[in-house]
Amino acid sequence: MAGSAAALSLLVVTALWTADRGVQELLGGLATGLTSAGRLTGLLSADLMLVQVVLMARVPLVERRFGQDRIARWHRLAGFTSFHLLLAHVVLTTLGYAGTARENALTQLWLLVTAYPGMLLAAAALALLVLVVVTSVRAARRRLRYESWHLLHLYAYLGIGLALPHQLWTGADFVGSSAARAYWWTAYLVALGSVLVFRLGLPAWRSLRHRVEVAAVVPEAPGITSVWLRGRHLDRLQVRAGQFFCWRFLDGPGWSRAHPYSLSAPPSGDLMRITVKALGDDSARVTTLRPGTRVLLEGPYGRLTGEHWRGGGVTLLACGVGVTPLLALLWELPYAPGQAVLLYRARTGEELAFRAELDRLAAVRGVVVHHLVGPRARRPSWLPAYAEGLPDAEALRRLSPDIATHDVYLCGPDGWIDAAQAATRAAGVPEQHTHHERFAW
Repeated sequence: MAGSAAALSLLVVTALWTADRGVQELLGGLATGLTSAGRLTGLLSADLMLVQVVLMARVPLVERRFGQDRIARWHRLAGFTSFHLLLAHVVLTTLGYAGTARENALTQLWLLVTAYPGMLLAAAALALLVLVVVTSVRAARRRLRYESWHLLHLYAYLGIGLALPHQLWTGADFVGSSAARAYWWTAYLVALGSVLVFRLGLPAWRSLRHRVEVAAVVPEAPGITSVWLRGRHLDRLQVRAGQFFCWRFLDGPGWSRAHPYSLSAPPSGDLMRITVKALGDDSARVTTLRPGTRVLLEGPYGRLTGEHWRGGGVTLLACGVGVTPLLALLWELPYAPGQAVLLYRARTGEELAFRAELDRLAAVRGVVVHHLVGPRARRPSWLPAYAEGLPDAEALRRLSPDIATHDVYLCGPDGWIDAAQAATRAAGVPEQHTHHERFAW
């Protein structure tokens, strides 16, 4: 549905360009052809930018249907495609105008930026979008703290806003066509409305309504901390075990940056729990929170919930703090004793969290718990190094003999999830019976 809507919007943009003599100009000579191609690439780039905004506006219908993992992949694909089209727009338009005016391309670029309405703002928008794209490349992102990357990423909104006057004032497809104006105003208003309603309005309303605050902070393991949260009418949040919220703790500097942390226990009465691993400055601050600290929340988000469970057996694979949402699922799902298997991967025994709680689940709910402790294997694998000679799928079948008939839930780092997914497929688990989350802690 979302992919079809995005494709339809690109077809509409192309149809509007065609109706405004785009094809005739494309075939009308080198200079006019370059200019016309530049118009089309600019329009497609702008459309994909707005698709990006809507995708990441956390629209509940889209979020529940596809989940953040898939939406984030689409967002990344649309972002890099849009950026490359934007660069093509700048190059093609400059060359087309230079050919028409018989000017040097660099001279023509300078004239476009300094003499055309809105072009200085468009140049600033391009600079901001270059910054966002460069810092989104995986190699660069790994070198940045999450807090720094998130702040830089927000400049994309400013870049899109600065590009709008250029389209309004000098865009031939906007100025010369009432149909195009109607489409683009609608597209911009839908994108803006999505952000205002779902990224700002709904979270603000929920935060005011539920008045969440820190109730207690509990160490679980070295570098891993649970935070118990108290609020009003939490039963009306309609949150499921396995979902996550984006949290802002009003304890001083850094409160404006939201962080996604999963529930590690289903809401009970006026309490709920999250568990955080100290991976950066903001997550490390969680250990210093004091009872009574006010909390702003966005959510709930995520599809790693029991609504996909078909009944019967379930196998859960967790790596590190990825056990957080799976622990909540183990409490919520109504499986029979012996039907649930948890495979909990950690580098050291000290990193295993919730030992007492897992022992209680084993005793009360009959959960079969396997702790898989040890350094990483040398090959891409979800297993520790001591199981180097054992195929991943065979290890799954030994630890969870009926896994091929189970629903399987996975949560952990990207590379580990890829290896675990490959193992579940090799063990005979259909893809539609495997559910995972990459961004929930």
